[in-house]
Amino acid sequence: MVHEYGTVKPVATEHDLAGDREVCSTEDSALLESGSATVPKDGHATIFSSVCNLANTILGSGMLTFPLAMASAGVIPGIITCVFSGTVGGFGLYLLTQCARRTPHRRSSFFAVAQLTFPQAAVFFDAAIAIKCFGVSIGYLIIIKSLMPNVVASLYHDLTSPSTNPPEWALSGSTWLFLFMIVLAPLASLRRLDSLRHTSYIALFSAAYLVVIVIRCYFKPLEGTVPRGDVHLVHFTSSFVTTWPVQVFAFTCGQNMFPIFNELKTNSDRRLNIVVGSSIGGAVLIYEVIAVFGYLTFGSNVGANIIAMYPSTSVFIAVGQLAIVVLILFSYPLQVQPCRTCLDKIFHSQQVYKPVGENEAVEDDEVGGDMSAVKHAVLTAAIVACGFAIAYYVDNLQMVLSFVGSTGSTTISFILPGLFFWKLTKDDPTVSRVLNRGAIALVAYGCFVVVFCLGFNIYHVMHPSRDGTGG
Repeated sequence: MVHEYGTVKPVATEHDLAGDREVCSTEDSALLESGSATVPKDGHATIFSSVCNLANTILGSGMLTFPLAMASAGVIPGIITCVFSGTVGGFGLYLLTQCARRTPHRRSSFFAVAQLTFPQAAVFFDAAIAIKCFGVSIGYLIIIKSLMPNVVASLYHDLTSPSTNPPEWALSGSTWLFLFMIVLAPLASLRRLDSLRHTSYIALFSAAYLVVIVIRCYFKPLEGTVPRGDVHLVHFTSSFVTTWPVQVFAFTCGQNMFPIFNELKTNSDRRLNIVVGSSIGGAVLIYEVIAVFGYLTFGSNVGANIIAMYPSTSVFIAVGQLAIVVLILFSYPLQVQPCRTCLDKIFHSQQVYKPVGENEAVEDDEVGGDMSAVKHAVLTAAIVACGFAIAYYVDNLQMVLSFVGSTGSTTISFILPGLFFWKLTKDDPTVSRVLNRGAIALVAYGCFVVVFCLGFNIYHVMHPSRDGTGG
């Protein structure tokens, strides 16, 4: 079809679902090879790998807090708020796919859509996304640094004896941070999101292991488990205000929606809806299971970290703690990729996007085919090195990340999807008015979340003695 903003390739004929089980080609280029890798015109990622990458972007350490969120309101409100947050997040992703459809073929990005809607603000949008992704990536590194000493101590005592202590270097979080960066740097250098599918498989297995823990420990509590407190179907407490943002931001993954759109083989609306629905639905299911069984196990005595509530006197729990580290570890590259892409657009904001003809080959769809090997290497090295340096010297960025999350996550998940879609379709008679109004409602909801979370964070800056877990 011909769109007023440029030529867009018609949607390809739907392939048989069996085609999605084909093995993807391996990374076509070395991590920092000279020149851009050429990507097949019809994409290369399967539905399964796309779902796993998007689900891995969604899932993170926030799921450990879901039982506490349920305890702050009760079982029924906890289930409803989780489903509501997932539905709103999924709607935002759907709007992003529709916006991507209006960009040059497989060249979609926040910058490309902004060029069609609010070109003068495109750089600011990318800056917000880059800062948010960079902040989250640092948060992941700090979490890994703080968790590993406890994980090592638990595993060492379980596999040897309680009186035997591990080597001193193994109890240093900074040492583990350095060792893990040796693994993370090459992963963060990969050009295509689909190249991270194998690490996403491992990360999702780690999340499944946590699900097994909460279910097993509910039906067969471990010796030394904290006694269960009160359990309520409906019981709103003051802590609901502090835990609600956790659920709101638990489904943030819009920064990787455009790469998935670009890379998915035959990216028709039906197949993209399967990717969005499966990843959001799977995340909702995991969150709900962890929240329900975790809350039913500990009741009102549940803490902010569900895995820390279980006695670490068995290998079963110690491995679960390690699984959380692995989950967070392999989520790090999924933040570096969109950060690198947005930084590239910021530094080259004068670039004008041109439509791509149907017969033209598409190069490196993650960055629109215009990021050279040198630029790719420099940006990746800068992001990784700066993030490592900050995580190495800083132990707690909770308040800073709360401000970044309340603005950046809300912008990515709610404000930009609704704003972009409304701008692109407000004069399009083929688009349902209900859908257009839904986009406006999503923007309004995003603005409410920003005001609420910023106000909440400012309150805690002014009252540091009050505990809470802001967004």
